[in-house]
Amino acid sequence: MADYTMTIDGKAVKGSKTTGVINPATGKVFAQVPDCSKAELDQAMDAAKRAFPKWSRDINERRKVLNNCAAALQQPPEGLARTLTMEQGKPLKKAIEEIMGTMAWCGYTASLDLPVEVLQNTDTARIEIRRKPLGVVAAITPWNYPIMLAMWKIAPALLAGNTVVLKPSPFTPITTLMLGEILRDIIPPGVLNVVSGGDDLGAWMTSHPVPRKISFTGSVETGKKVAAAAAPDLKRVTLELGGNDAAIVLPDVDANEVAPKLLACAMENSGQICSAIKRVYVPEQMYDTILNKMGEIAKGMKVGDGLQPDTDLGPINNKPQFERVTMLVEDAKKHGAKIIAGGSRVGSDGYFFAPTIVGGISDGVRLVDEEQFGPALPVIPYKDIDDAVRRANATTFGLSGSVWSKDRDKAVEVATQLECGSAWVNQHLAIAPNLPFGGAKWSGIGVENGPWGLLGFTEIQVVNAVR
Repeated sequence: MADYTMTIDGKAVKGSKTTGVINPATGKVFAQVPDCSKAELDQAMDAAKRAFPKWSRDINERRKVLNNCAAALQQPPEGLARTLTMEQGKPLKKAIEEIMGTMAWCGYTASLDLPVEVLQNTDTARIEIRRKPLGVVAAITPWNYPIMLAMWKIAPALLAGNTVVLKPSPFTPITTLMLGEILRDIIPPGVLNVVSGGDDLGAWMTSHPVPRKISFTGSVETGKKVAAAAAPDLKRVTLELGGNDAAIVLPDVDANEVAPKLLACAMENSGQICSAIKRVYVPEQMYDTILNKMGEIAKGMKVGDGLQPDTDLGPINNKPQFERVTMLVEDAKKHGAKIIAGGSRVGSDGYFFAPTIVGGISDGVRLVDEEQFGPALPVIPYKDIDDAVRRANATTFGLSGSVWSKDRDKAVEVATQLECGSAWVNQHLAIAPNLPFGGAKWSGIGVENGPWGLLGFTEIQVVNAVR
């Protein structure tokens, strides 16, 4: 097994103990990574705190460092994508795309600026609004896009002048540790620290006295715990949490044309995307056509080890999530739902689940009401558009949604009625570095990406000077 290390104060740290990482294609441990202790976390926090004053002084130097980081990811070390597939499960071609996306996010963020806003400049006074870094940022990332979502936090936090202590998910720590190894020779010591461990480590980070901000991506349940842990110290938080995205199909679409697009936006990364389509509302008159077309396509998808070149969908990442998806599909069956395609595990090893299309289902069933975060899609008929919008909004989630129609203006009108952070028309998962991404309701607090995400790593300072 390879020797993976944490990055603390610019140095490789093996850690006082280790923990295993499971390959979801086999269900077996294939690597060991450090399991960060409290003392090691304190070292990382102390290093970040000490590095902050110098790092925060010069944005041009920070921009140069981030551009160098992006350049280092243009030709990543051999094996990085393969390792990402082995720990996360996604097909190798998708792992390569994630690494390229990580590079793109870093390079784009490096191009942003924090301009000084001048409110008054007269003979008697000059009043400026400046954006100042917060200090040390504790960043906690999930297992579905481990290194790209890490860069969503690293790049803006560092450009704003903060220093970072980053913890990846215990299910997918390896490529994030490797990212730390790649960048530790580029970023000054203490500015970026990468530690690995389980849920206890996350709790230690959120309650630690050093960080002034917590940036967390994960479940609603854990996000609430993060917010509660941050409250006593009034730490700033950005929480990018779960979603139960609804796609509403309007009656004028070409059913055979829209069905594969809907399916692709639901099954990407085996459904393990917070903003993937999680439920589809279809007019009654075209319900059977769209339902059966999606079922036909789903049956033709190849489920397998992501290292195999013909794999369309890899496994679900971990056993708890595999068991949850299985439970939700079984619960739907008990409530009379009809399985059009899939509906069960594939093979006996690993966490493979067939792409599943579920009909004969409606609101009130857990597969519709909750976030499944897996390759199981409920398709629900509706009578009129107002009813579809009402049902799409009848949830505590509010991350994203989409409307599909030949009439773009009509679709935009409907999309603006959705209670969500991103409302897409004739597309879904249209996420880019220059667009703010965040949710309404329980789907989060604050946004990531673009200048808006960058500002989330700053606080306002008014400089009011009289002559």
